Amino acid sequence: MTTLIKLGGSLITNKSQPRSFRQSAAQNIAVQVKRIRAVQPDRRIVIGHGSGSFGHFEAAQHNTMRGVRSDADWLGFSKVGYAAAELSQRVLAEFVAVGLPVIRFQPSALIRASNRRIISMNAGLISRALDSRLMPVVHGDIAFDEHLGGTIVSTELIFAWLVGQLDVKSIILLGEVDGVLDGANKIIREIRPGTLDKIKDTLGGSSGIDVTGGMIQKVEAMAALVKRYPDLDIVIANGSRPNGLVDIVCNQSEIGTRIRSG
Repeated sequence: MTTLIKLGGSLITNKSQPRSFRQSAAQNIAVQVKRIRAVQPDRRIVIGHGSGSFGHFEAAQHNTMRGVRSDADWLGFSKVGYAAAELSQRVLAEFVAVGLPVIRFQPSALIRASNRRIISMNAGLISRALDSRLMPVVHGDIAFDEHLGGTIVSTELIFAWLVGQLDVKSIILLGEVDGVLDGANKIIREIRPGTLDKIKDTLGGSSGIDVTGGMIQKVEAMAALVKRYPDLDIVIANGSRPNGLVDIVCNQSEIGTRIRSG
């Protein structure tokens, strides 16, 4: 069984301040992942994380999401990739510090995109890493795009691609809120593709700068994914809780918002 766990940019950075890393938040998740691995050693885990106040600030400044054409655009493209890699190294450091065998796979070296969508991604080495009991780490990143020159691919897009490649059974998206909230700031406990239109207008965007969209885009992407893979279970939850991730994975606690097919 493969589980994809995302540390959202809002969780591990302050998205209102450039390059503001929340070390304690990343450390909290690393400690919990180690506990999960000790209890369930056969569970294959891929870690993903957003770019938060690192990549998103650079991407917004250079309009990288819209395409890359000029020399100035390509310089911006390079700066976005550098910022995303800088954050990833900080995240990796927290996982290494607790003794987890993480290995980073730079998405920009693996992905081909077209009109902001992934059309190919070499997942073979990620699978090999999992077979070797390593823990792959991916993240939102720059990507070459056949129509736009270059663009940005989100962690959710990468996860969606990996679902079909790695026999993924569950995805856990961790942010700074307790789940998907409605207009009254109450948690929506369950979302299904057939109910999405009824609640879409109540969903908010993203706090801080986010060039790949906020909660609406995230929920829409995940609802489309469970429609395509009916056995997939997706949870959107608060990653700040000391034991929240362990409760979701090991205790099957009904925490956050679940997105299911049906």
